[in-house]
Amino acid sequence: MRKLVTAVTAAVFALSAAACNTIEGAGEDIESVGEEVDEEI
Repeated sequence: MRKLVTAVTAAVFALSAAACNTIEGAGEDIESVGEEVDEEI
């Protein structure tokens, strides 16, 4: 089970890293995640 969680986490990280090609893009992604979390709480 732990290997599965590690593999899924690595895949998500790789996909999100490929999605944001710049530091600015990464900042926008992090900001949008923070906003979504705030809305849910």
